[in-house]
Amino acid sequence: MKFYIIIPAHNEEDSLALTLESLATQTLRPEKVVVVNDNSSDATQNIAETFSATYDFIEVLQNTSSNKHLPGTKIINAFNKGLEALDNHYDVLCKFDADLIFPNNYLEKLSLHFSANDKTGMVSGFCYIQKSNQWILENLTRKDHIRGALKAYKKECFKDIGGLKPSIGWDTVDELLAKYYGWEILTDNTLHVKHLKPTGANYNKGSKYLQGEAMYKLRLGFALTLITALKMSFKKKSFPLFVDYIEGYLKAKKHSIEFLVDADQGQFIRKLRWKGIFDRFS
Repeated sequence: MKFYIIIPAHNEEDSLALTLESLATQTLRPEKVVVVNDNSSDATQNIAETFSATYDFIEVLQNTSSNKHLPGTKIINAFNKGLEALDNHYDVLCKFDADLIFPNNYLEKLSLHFSANDKTGMVSGFCYIQKSNQWILENLTRKDHIRGALKAYKKECFKDIGGLKPSIGWDTVDELLAKYYGWEILTDNTLHVKHLKPTGANYNKGSKYLQGEAMYKLRLGFALTLITALKMSFKKKSFPLFVDYIEGYLKAKKHSIEFLVDADQGQFIRKLRWKGIFDRFS
């Protein structure tokens, strides 16, 4: 299978070389890797160009954007810049972060999973972070959710979902829309990817309401938003986060912010979420 990979990178001089080296040494080498240097002020550009000079499948692009690390918009705008530079001759399209170290058989294993089932639309491994000199699971989400750091889409699935939404919540809506269009999602717990920076470490204070806004944009409704906000804040052991999430939802509703999904897709998402809740108690 032909893999095209897009890596948005903003001030990633400490990790980008490790990420690119792990991709360059894959047992199934990617056909193309595009590093989008997104307004970096460090050595990110030089590192990317060094690898591009060594490996003919690595390309470097420049993107100008804000220095603020707001979840969703910035990184997907950079991803879309990379997407514009690619042709359509791929089987799998990946959006990878610039702070990951992949096992050398990562792409080969993804290829096997995609080939084994025509309805598999997305596949990933799991992120591990270093604590006390050990690599442990970065346990932030359900085990059946693919983290935004390491997305891989079969081409037909990517086309069906209409690409990625430049908004917080993009890495949830992509999976929900994939399911809406009949695709299956697979996570492989044998694939351990080293995540060099904890998720959310660079988010600024202005992003605290955006999770609630994302719940509104997904058309979850208030009841599901309440349950989701409680679960997320409990998992992060922070009641103030619950208040922020609800406030973000209410602000989005007050200002009638544009939804990320249409009415039919929203109804499908609500049914899916309620089913998941009821299944846990049955």
